[in-house]
Amino acid sequence: MTSNIGWELYRSFLGVLREGSLSGAARALGITQPTVGRHVAALEAALGVVLFTRSQVGLMPTEVALALQGHAEAMESTAASLERAATSQGEGGGKIRGVVRISASEVIGVEVLPPIVARLREAHPALKVELVLTNRVQDLLRREADIAVRMVRPKQEQLVARRVGQIELGFHAQKDYLARHGTPRKLEDLAAHAVIGYDQPSAFVRNAGKALPGYGRDAFSLRTDSDLAQLALIRAGVGIGICQVGLARRDAALVRLMPRAFSMTLETWITMHEDLRNSPRCRVAFDALVAGLQAYIDPPVQGTRGKIGRARTQASE
Repeated sequence: MTSNIGWELYRSFLGVLREGSLSGAARALGITQPTVGRHVAALEAALGVVLFTRSQVGLMPTEVALALQGHAEAMESTAASLERAATSQGEGGGKIRGVVRISASEVIGVEVLPPIVARLREAHPALKVELVLTNRVQDLLRREADIAVRMVRPKQEQLVARRVGQIELGFHAQKDYLARHGTPRKLEDLAAHAVIGYDQPSAFVRNAGKALPGYGRDAFSLRTDSDLAQLALIRAGVGIGICQVGLARRDAALVRLMPRAFSMTLETWITMHEDLRNSPRCRVAFDALVAGLQAYIDPPVQGTRGKIGRARTQASE
């Protein structure tokens, strides 16, 4: 067994471990499938062990692979920390420049962030912004993103965070739909309407179900797990669905329904790794996101400048 094993081999090993296949790991890592296969084979040869066995559902990790996972993830965290530290030290000259990678949900990324990013770029034209739009929580410790807009309170102590408020959700419908089908006055009336909802349950959906007991997948006339698709269907007058109250306020054709009977809130946080606290590019982006999202959540308050705070206490999702 050799001790001179490059990090890229362990990186591919973790990719296969998480994705369950060479092709999935290749997509996640942005490299080719043969490269991933060579890396895994080289790591097995260097260590003198078998890391994966083939099955009908993909590559299954051996007991050795599972024992190595924690150590490889520690290497991954260290590599990301080195990159963050090097990037922060390389910034200078007074002008904000470089790349900042921001993760947010699809709806926030499409409907809320563009004007915030526009103002940020006007103030700092040398700054490049990458938007990662996904409803999956990006791992800031592995640097999948520099800054994330999250709808849950961060748990990791290595993150700095700022709570920007609560985004309210409610039932909405387009005026033309209500003119054709009538306006429901209580939750029981929804049974006579075309209701837009999810296809496959998620953590958020399970939480929402607590506010609507007994109202599950079978009650939906239109099903999609895309929040953007649900919003588009509501706007098109296809049926009644749940969307952010702030977004609905922008569209005079949308009507909020039964606000007293149903309302949910999403606690919203801006987070980044503590290693980036002194990075000028991340600091200005962080503050811009805080100010922009606070203005979106509470429109009468304008010009609030966000300050980075430490997430000291833990809270469950």
